[in-house]
Amino acid sequence: MIMKAIKVVLSSFSLLLVLGFLTSMTGSLDPQQKQPEPWPVPAEYKNMKNPVEANAQSLKLGEMLYKKNCASCHGKAGLGDGVKARTLETFSGDFSSEAFHNQTDGELFYKSKFGRDEMPSYEGKIPDEDIWHMVNYMRTFAK
Repeated sequence: MIMKAIKVVLSSFSLLLVLGFLTSMTGSLDPQQKQPEPWPVPAEYKNMKNPVEANAQSLKLGEMLYKKNCASCHGKAGLGDGVKARTLETFSGDFSSEAFHNQTDGELFYKSKFGRDEMPSYEGKIPDEDIWHMVNYMRTFAK
């Protein structure tokens, strides 16, 4: 009886290790999801400086806006595991990754504002200043 319980525990642990490995390699547990294609950003946006200071008020506002507009796909912690994420053809990204944090604030602003493919455009829907607050908040997802 004890040996059977140990085998079940070891099997479960092995499964978790495999799932963790797959997630780290692909960024997604869903093998059907494609990895995003490179997303070029025009130089004028890439080089933009964030005009909004990342203070407590900005982070609080950014969190509220992120939860309302982004978390359903990108997840509460920016891991790409929101409730709508599994319905997407393309993995929505891991905002805690080094690759994400290597982008400039201007790149994040551009992608958030204009979107592409399954990522909606927020141009004319969310004011630029609010998008900058969301950029500040997304910066808190670093590992």
